[in-house]
Amino acid sequence: MQLRYSFRLYPDTGQQRTLARAFGCARVVFNDAVRAREEARAAKQPFPRAAELSKRLITEAKQTVERSWLGEVSAVVLQQSLRDVETAYRNFFASLKGDRKGPRTGPPRFKSRKDKRQSIRFTANARWSITDKGHLNLPKIGAVKVKWSRTLPTTPSSVTVIKDAAGRYFASFVIDTDPAADATRMPDTNRTIGIDLGLTHFAVLSDGTKIDSPRFLRRAEKKLKKAQRELSRKQKGSKNREKARLKVAHAHARVTDARREFHHQLSTRLISENQGIAVEDLSVAGLARTRLAKSVHDAGWSSFVSMLEYKAARYGRTLVTIGRFEPTSQTCSTCGVKDGPKPLNVREWTCTACGSVHDRDHNAAINVKTAAGLAVSACGAPVRPGAIPAQREETGSHGFPNQARAA
Repeated sequence: MQLRYSFRLYPDTGQQRTLARAFGCARVVFNDAVRAREEARAAKQPFPRAAELSKRLITEAKQTVERSWLGEVSAVVLQQSLRDVETAYRNFFASLKGDRKGPRTGPPRFKSRKDKRQSIRFTANARWSITDKGHLNLPKIGAVKVKWSRTLPTTPSSVTVIKDAAGRYFASFVIDTDPAADATRMPDTNRTIGIDLGLTHFAVLSDGTKIDSPRFLRRAEKKLKKAQRELSRKQKGSKNREKARLKVAHAHARVTDARREFHHQLSTRLISENQGIAVEDLSVAGLARTRLAKSVHDAGWSSFVSMLEYKAARYGRTLVTIGRFEPTSQTCSTCGVKDGPKPLNVREWTCTACGSVHDRDHNAAINVKTAAGLAVSACGAPVRPGAIPAQREETGSHGFPNQARAA
């Protein structure tokens, strides 16, 4: 599988100007390709192919006075910009046909020079390299200082240079890893766990462990509000406004980095300690339209589950996602009786059938694990239960998916 390893870059002043030139050239080629496609569509003509666009927008454009500065950057950067246009249109047409999963995507739009995030990509054809001193040698840019936080497991196939909104530079390497070799790095275990994600506690595990929610955005709100207020008072177009904008961007970047680090550490620990993990498929987009929107975005459940997915695939673990309509908070984990919906302020409840007292989140985590079929399975055993007939009161499609539900 392919993974990305990101490292911080520290280009000097001259290299920053060269990178800005490369960002601008890649943006111009991208916009020219989108414009050529749109003009062909308006004229009811077939779309120009990639080879034709490469010849017209890169090779021939370098010979003109208006686009002669395209020759100052690596040709691979411009070619990769054309490939990005091809990928964007391919995703758009696949979304129209329904072949692409997820929300429908629109056609590619023109890139603006005012975008604060810029990126360029170098493939192996660009002949970039890592020097003996640990610098990243890029064509027509030079050797850029890199802060290596870890070693690369294999030789990268490409590198993407990114400048974010806070003005920081990063090098993102694409690495091909071997899942069989990665699986040997994890300790053998037959433990299984169910996870109930929430807001009061970020995660409650089926073994009773409760992981507090760090609430990075909530804790930084005071500083963010002050920085945003200072930005709004600066005159548009002034240098002081740009300095204030960078302060706001740095404040948001610190929140994002802290949240990502928390997700990485927690997901790695869970993958290392458990062979099977069960989570619930939460409707984050729906919850983000409620009054809890800020807290939902601050938790970052989707990012955390995505990390669990790729780490489970990489290290040979099993991740099972149960449906969002599974009544995990309504079912007694002891006797299995469905006790009905409960308001969010009810954190503990007593089962009317067996009299068991349940912590709401812990009970839900146990039910998540049971619904995923991980309650009895061990290392290497099947984790998905077979088709089980629905109860009489649950037959039909009362807002539930038309598929066999787990008991």
